Amino acid sequence: MTTADKPIKLMLTGGGTGGHLFPAIAAAQELCGRIPGSKVMFIGTRRKLDKTSLLEYGYEVKSILCFGLKGKNLLHLIKAVVALPLGFIQAVIHILAFRPDIVVGVGGYVTGPVVAAARICGKKTLIHEQNSVPGLANRKLGGLVDRICISLPQSAGYFPSEKTVITGNPVRKKLLELAAAPERKCDPAKKTLLVLGGSLGAHRLNELVSEALCHHGVSQPFQVIHQTGAADCQIIRQKYTENLIDARVEPFFADMSEIYAAADLLVSRAGATTLAELAVLGKPAILVPYPHAADNHQQRNAEYYVEGGGCRSFAEKDLSGRMLAQQINELLLDDDQRKIMAAHMKELAVPQAASNIVDVCLALISD
Repeated sequence: MTTADKPIKLMLTGGGTGGHLFPAIAAAQELCGRIPGSKVMFIGTRRKLDKTSLLEYGYEVKSILCFGLKGKNLLHLIKAVVALPLGFIQAVIHILAFRPDIVVGVGGYVTGPVVAAARICGKKTLIHEQNSVPGLANRKLGGLVDRICISLPQSAGYFPSEKTVITGNPVRKKLLELAAAPERKCDPAKKTLLVLGGSLGAHRLNELVSEALCHHGVSQPFQVIHQTGAADCQIIRQKYTENLIDARVEPFFADMSEIYAAADLLVSRAGATTLAELAVLGKPAILVPYPHAADNHQQRNAEYYVEGGGCRSFAEKDLSGRMLAQQINELLLDDDQRKIMAAHMKELAVPQAASNIVDVCLALISD
């Protein structure tokens, strides 16, 4: 059998947020769809989000002892450094047991010891960077791995040019199918605002949106779908109920295809994976980048899509509920402007990103 038809063993590592996990899932789906019989093992953190998201797709999931380093206090740093050798050994054990053809890191602190262990074990290695500004783990691994796949052109300068490839950011299969399907609405008589604070929620964004909608209002029939995170779910739901706002409020939405399908406009953080999904689906958005993201990468992510004409972006510190209400009103009322923004988002999309990454993996394996 050739590399093109021989089942592949793919080891993925990374995680901690949906932004890291979902591109990994998309790449795994592409590989398994293209080469039946291929096997996938994911090595991640012990966070519940990692395990539940991956087990749903039927992938084998392992974890290692590992803690983040960046922005931590001295005690946490000592704990993280002490845990590194054990995490590295655990990674080696998983690699020797699974015997992957290639190990792909998708970012997050767990990526470091696993990809380093893969290199020591003589395995082909690749990292994928979703953001415009790479995280600490990927920056350190750039000189070590065989190939580097990036999503946005801005991050190219952080890595050796001779092994860096722009592939785009993979989007899950269900969302690609949605992008190709006719638009559907749950209530065509109402415009739908979708609010996404990220898989872990965003307290200040929740406050701004609820203030905008409850105290300043929208001047036409509308409904809101709001992902709040666990901490704010009840209080935001209560605010909407008290103000007679047609709202669906949940801590986290598992089926994003249904949610995206309903949306006319989004208010969202500026995580790379969310933006890649919005681009593929052609969804206009008001972005409020998370101000404490490492190296301010969400702001840089947002700039790329704003410059492309698909989004508007506002710094959280400069935004009030009144200002946000004005922006929401303006865009919900202006169908033509939303259509223009949607078209620009589509122009920035890379729907074949997962296929591009699998192509790079297969080329490495066949070397």
